[in-house]
Amino acid sequence: MQTLFSTDWIVLAALCTATAALAVWWLSPSSAQTGMERDLLSGDNNTDAVFLFDDTKLIGWSTAAGNLIGSGADSFKWSNLRDQLARSYPGLPQSPAMLRDIGPLTLSGTAAADTDEAHCEWIDGITRVQLRRHAAAAKDSLLGQELTTLRAAVHQAPYPVWLQSDEGNVTWTNLAYDDLSMKLRGRNADLADPMFDDIEAPMVSGKLERLSIAIPETDKKLWYNISATETEAGWLCHAVDVNAVVDAEVAQRNFVQTLAKTFAQLSIGLAIFDRNQQLVLFNPVLIDLTALPANFLSSRPTLMGFFDRLRDQRMMPEPKNYSSWRHQMAELVEAAAEGRYQETWTLPSGSVYSVSGRPHPDGAVAFLFEDITAEITLTRQFRSEIEMGQSVLDHMDEAVAVFSNDGTLTVSNTAYHDMWRMDPDASFAKVTISDAAKIWQDMCDPTPAWGEVQDFIAGREHRETWWCEVRLRDGTELSCKVTPVPNGSTMVSFRQLAPTIMPVAQKKFALPQG
Repeated sequence: MQTLFSTDWIVLAALCTATAALAVWWLSPSSAQTGMERDLLSGDNNTDAVFLFDDTKLIGWSTAAGNLIGSGADSFKWSNLRDQLARSYPGLPQSPAMLRDIGPLTLSGTAAADTDEAHCEWIDGITRVQLRRHAAAAKDSLLGQELTTLRAAVHQAPYPVWLQSDEGNVTWTNLAYDDLSMKLRGRNADLADPMFDDIEAPMVSGKLERLSIAIPETDKKLWYNISATETEAGWLCHAVDVNAVVDAEVAQRNFVQTLAKTFAQLSIGLAIFDRNQQLVLFNPVLIDLTALPANFLSSRPTLMGFFDRLRDQRMMPEPKNYSSWRHQMAELVEAAAEGRYQETWTLPSGSVYSVSGRPHPDGAVAFLFEDITAEITLTRQFRSEIEMGQSVLDHMDEAVAVFSNDGTLTVSNTAYHDMWRMDPDASFAKVTISDAAKIWQDMCDPTPAWGEVQDFIAGREHRETWWCEVRLRDGTELSCKVTPVPNGSTMVSFRQLAPTIMPVAQKKFALPQG
């Protein structure tokens, strides 16, 4: 008896606990109840109208159902739903309680119904009504919508699309194809006759092929990229207008040809490397200057291969060691890309090249090769003659100074520097006749000769050789000779006179010409 009594109490306690848990779950808006309500409102698709009733009171509805309910959801009851759906779905129960006894009920819709059927069922005290379509009908509707969309997409495509049979006849076309056919062949053209005669190439290759259509009564053509795909109904063909691309390619080709003709007339060798450091353009002079074979340059060598070949041909300065060669070339390329590369190459053959690197758009680099051997030779010869002339002047006992037509001292010898205790090369500023005359005046006895020398150098007329005698403050007598030289310059020379017993008066006269 004691054991049975204990067991009854345990069972009773379990039932109370379960009942309390069920009551809490039903009365509280827990996540489980929310999930259940969401499941009850979900239909076969988003267009189904679903209603949930607790007895006759509406407690939930789907988005599609909300369109039928309107703004009176708070006062909407089972009777309102039955009044709206009774004619479209005959047999709808008078009250939801009837569904508890008869079970789930599916009512077929009449011709006036928006959907195919109304499905009603009672689920744990909740009455659920779903207005839905038959699965097959819904599928057919979706397929119909998709087919309509696809037809519109193909028919309204901005480029020609057509279906061509194995026999070569056009069986279907879109609007763009019809417009192009009307433009080229007129309104009465037979659409079964294909505009593109040669589409065997895209059929065989299975990829885009560029074909053209001749414009009647002109020499022009329309260019299209044609693709052909085999289907059960025939070959589905697409034509994409590429006239702009063709025109751009022709313009680019003409521009390159113009550049090539222009570069061919240059005396400077040109080599342009693209962003991948491959040779893309060169002119004939480059072949003459570098002695590189034309077939090698035409093979588009890399930049490093190009300079390696120059080194092998002894057409660039020989590096001290090959280990540093690659590093030097990397620095050369970097400097050229920044526009900083400018060097003079003295080749083993004796030729001298001026080589410069210039950056070009999109990472390209251009190298210019100019033969400056004649210029360098002339400069060296000219410099040698100047040095020789200066050496001759420096070995003369006579002090010589040459002033340009603007009065600037341009040439003087060592004897002049020693006599007048001055070195023009020691000053950054130019030495003028005024500066020289001041030194002469300070170191000599007073004489009007220095003013006459200045006037002679500044003058442009009556330029004849003349001389005078002057005396240094230490008593040394000098002969000053003023001689005009080419380009309006004037040479002033000083020579020490031999000592005499009687003082000689200063004289000034013109020397006989010739």
